[in-house]
Amino acid sequence: MTDLSKFESLLEKHIPGLKPVKGEPLSRHTSFSIGGPASLLVRPQNMDELLKISELCLEENVQPVFLGSGTNVLAPDEGLNRLVILTRGVNTIKHLGNGLFRADCGATLARLAQTAAKEGYGGLEFAHGIPGSVGGGVLMNAGAYGGELKDVCVSVRWIKKDGEIVDVAVEEAHFSYRESRFSREGGLILSADFRLIPGNTEEIQARMNELAAKRRASQPLDMPSAGSTFKRPVGGYAAALIDEAGLKGFAVGGAQVSDKHAGFVVNTGGATCADVLELVEQIQKKVFETHGIRIEPEVRLLG
Repeated sequence: MTDLSKFESLLEKHIPGLKPVKGEPLSRHTSFSIGGPASLLVRPQNMDELLKISELCLEENVQPVFLGSGTNVLAPDEGLNRLVILTRGVNTIKHLGNGLFRADCGATLARLAQTAAKEGYGGLEFAHGIPGSVGGGVLMNAGAYGGELKDVCVSVRWIKKDGEIVDVAVEEAHFSYRESRFSREGGLILSADFRLIPGNTEEIQARMNELAAKRRASQPLDMPSAGSTFKRPVGGYAAALIDEAGLKGFAVGGAQVSDKHAGFVVNTGGATCADVLELVEQIQKKVFETHGIRIEPEVRLLG
């Protein structure tokens, strides 16, 4: 493992109570329940701590890996010889007035949608069931049921790779399908502002409940996965292409194409990163042979 002992001492000196952990299994922090140990893992509990850690990383030339809810990533079996920063504790949500909500990177999209609904604001109903964080969601312009975060996001606070903190208006974020300026350029999303729509709390909640029921009925939410495994190809749906290629239930080791929803690769127990990568490759090959269409993974290999 990479020796981060000096950096660990710096963290403990500058941020008392941070309690860095050596060799923490990433399988405990990803929705796939897959991944080996991180050389060093830290859990900042507020924005000040996150900023201080980021500042120290820049000063010491340490390149961290940021991990939010761990829902759209696959961690390597051998782990990561890197500093891993869990952002889940950095999760403040504020209503700034007139439907403008600011959410820290570690806040979940579900909690943001619920908070807004309780205050009588909608527009995030589609995101209520997306099992990810604001930071990760904005990074990939998460979406579902016809909605995307770009539809309601108005600005993003971002630390660039050189350490500069900038506020990026939505027009400059260059959002596209499952991509953004941030996913292309790196750095760290600190928070994002969302302009939501006044509405009736009960009606907003009813719509969220409706979509939640739809998810439960169609998706394998009872099994570890990273959500939709593939991006939607032009003119079609990955799940339909995979199903038509006869791959429902097809498995490599503990990784399997879900019997319930062909767009999901699930961990049936003991799946490794290698199993998932091999299964993804075989799915791509079979779909291309069957349909002449190349489908691209949506899940990102961590680090």
